[in-house]
Amino acid sequence: MAQRVEDLRARKAEAHEGGGETAVARHRERNRMTARERLQYLLDEDSFQEIDLLTRHQASGMSIEDTRPYSDGVVTGFGTVDGRRVCVYAQDFTVFGGALGETHGEKIHKIQDFARSLGIPLLSLHDGGGARIQEGVAGLHAYAGIFRRTAAASGVVPQLSVILGPTAGGAVFSPAMTDFVFMVKDLSHMFITGPNVVKAVTGEEVTLEELAGATTHTALSGAAHFSFPDERSALDEVRYLLSFLPSNNLEEAPRVVSDDPADRACDDLDTLLPATTDLGYDMKKVITSVVDDGEFLEIHGAFASNILCGFAHIGGHSVGIVANQPQVLAGVLDIDASEKAARFVRTCDAFNIPLITFVDVPGFLPGVRQEQEGIVRHGAKLLYAFCEATVPRISVVTRKAYGGAYVVMNSKGTGADFAFAWPTAELAVMSAAGAVTIVHRREIMASDDPAATQAALTAHYEENYANPYVAAERGYVDGVIEPNETRRVLAQSLALLRSKREESPKRKHGNIPL
Repeated sequence: MAQRVEDLRARKAEAHEGGGETAVARHRERNRMTARERLQYLLDEDSFQEIDLLTRHQASGMSIEDTRPYSDGVVTGFGTVDGRRVCVYAQDFTVFGGALGETHGEKIHKIQDFARSLGIPLLSLHDGGGARIQEGVAGLHAYAGIFRRTAAASGVVPQLSVILGPTAGGAVFSPAMTDFVFMVKDLSHMFITGPNVVKAVTGEEVTLEELAGATTHTALSGAAHFSFPDERSALDEVRYLLSFLPSNNLEEAPRVVSDDPADRACDDLDTLLPATTDLGYDMKKVITSVVDDGEFLEIHGAFASNILCGFAHIGGHSVGIVANQPQVLAGVLDIDASEKAARFVRTCDAFNIPLITFVDVPGFLPGVRQEQEGIVRHGAKLLYAFCEATVPRISVVTRKAYGGAYVVMNSKGTGADFAFAWPTAELAVMSAAGAVTIVHRREIMASDDPAATQAALTAHYEENYANPYVAAERGYVDGVIEPNETRRVLAQSLALLRSKREESPKRKHGNIPL
């Protein structure tokens, strides 16, 4: 018996060495943590339970036949984050460069199946060079199984991907299909074809960081949600994000204890807005004033910054917030903003997280490029997402709410449960100046002093129509509230809506305009 135990310990020790001392040392020289070190840092202390530690690839007749390290380049298992169960896998770059083969893929399949059947989040740490060439189509088949399981778990359990090295070729589609993607500057790279292939095919010269780095994917492509300076910061944020999410689609997000009174007045909001509507202001100040302890976790912050999306707590309960940002492009909706917000709305709806919108939108961004590249289709994504959402939905109009953009931003007509407006709100087809120019065009042109006539008509329109009271009279707004009341009103409304249930028509799924 003693000899068998020693043999087991030896095999475990060999497995924990990954690709061997030389490979691990080379990995650390690049200031990178090993796969097991990453999991140890991410999970609660002593909570990790590894499975399939002693698996090995079964490939034969290839250049890797005599190299069969235990674990086969991926560490899989279970653990806890703040006491909550999670499934995890971390690719080990020290073994075959983290490349995926048949056994490697089957280990991931198993932990994916566990996550979905147990109803717990799946956290994946990616650090590999794509499919293992030596195993040919077997590796590709394994990838297909990962993709199918990712799609099956979408909207069932939260899936978070952390890119901690190269993620190349078909491997990029695995994180791209998950709910949230984290990257590290100068360390993480996601690409289908690398710089050498790009140059060979198109003649374009580009660095790996420019083509596939964290800044590119968080600010330009929108393929990643977060960027951090180092691995530990990224893993810390994974833990923080999980605190806003439920374990699965049948549960509520965990409640957080806060000493911030739900009925606290937000007196700073009474003087936040500029004197004139053509000046911007920071909508983040509205959000942080209203939510618990001023804590707002922004999602996709570097991408389409004319709209804000993120998580917060009100009364200890998780909420998803979508808000126009008047400081950037006056808060207009464009292609990227519409798509960013639509994705976030659907994520919140999938995981039972109430939605709050802060609306200050002058319209959709005009322009040839926007029209030709599909602002109609992309704007419809956001509209569809709100119309389909069945979670509690509350809208607060702070200032401008013009035209179709107002409708798209969670208006009462699209199914918002409650719509509130500040006294500064303007709910209209367009601005006063624009409306007067169209409606009174002949009167202005026939006037002896067109400028004075237009100014007088604009002032009359602003006084009588550019306000929230016409909408309130018709029930399109449930209440006109003082800015300082916003937190209290939202907290009370959310408490009332907590028992909301909505039956959807029986269907396979809708057909969102992708």
